[in-house]
Amino acid sequence: MASAAPRTLADLPTGHPCGGCDARRVALCGVLDCTDLTTLRCLGGTQALTGGHALFHEGDRASQVYNITNGAIRLTKLLPDGRRQVMGFMFPGDFLGITLGDEHAFTAEALGDTLLCRFPRARFDEFVEEHPELERELYRKAAHELAAAQAQMLLLGRKSAAERLASFFLDLAARQQRLTAATSRFVDLPMCRADVADYLGLTKETVSRLLAQLKQQRLLRLETLNQVELLDLPGLTTLAEGGADMLAA
Repeated sequence: MASAAPRTLADLPTGHPCGGCDARRVALCGVLDCTDLTTLRCLGGTQALTGGHALFHEGDRASQVYNITNGAIRLTKLLPDGRRQVMGFMFPGDFLGITLGDEHAFTAEALGDTLLCRFPRARFDEFVEEHPELERELYRKAAHELAAAQAQMLLLGRKSAAERLASFFLDLAARQQRLTAATSRFVDLPMCRADVADYLGLTKETVSRLLAQLKQQRLLRLETLNQVELLDLPGLTTLAEGGADMLAA
């Protein structure tokens, strides 16, 4: 009977090329055993980006797939009239590059110093076919992304501005907790206020005004420009689920 795939960094031997990767806890490759993980790593390489640099642009040939190991990526799409829509943000452990067509449907840009594992798409597809556990994990992540897209449609279509922002902070906190396996009231914000506004379908001024209201209601506190302390998780949850009137209390 095959042993369970390693899930903690201690499971890998000293000197393993993935031994220092904190993202493996939640990454696609976390289902692989030590040998298969080494084989996968040898199929590709790593790529480093600094903030503001694009990993790929909308319309570029989709010849590579990527796993984020450090940093954050912003996904954007240009509308026909030139406006920008932020489609989402990706963090360590997230996988991108899979597409049904031959071209990328959006632009992926680093929000700060970012490191990724990079694999040729054709070689990765062959590897997946030979490793059903990886195929199942890829399917699970695709299903999760579909659920996230549906939640985003609900957020933009039915939620108020305050509910959207509260939901955004709670989602970031949940994603950060999955990565670190630890609960923290502090949430990192690698994106700027304009990015948050474009993602939530709001104006930058509305985001700034709502942040001031959330601070006044003691729901959160701005620790730094790029870090928020969530002071009242139950209160934020109530707000996200429809209690927008609590800001006027």
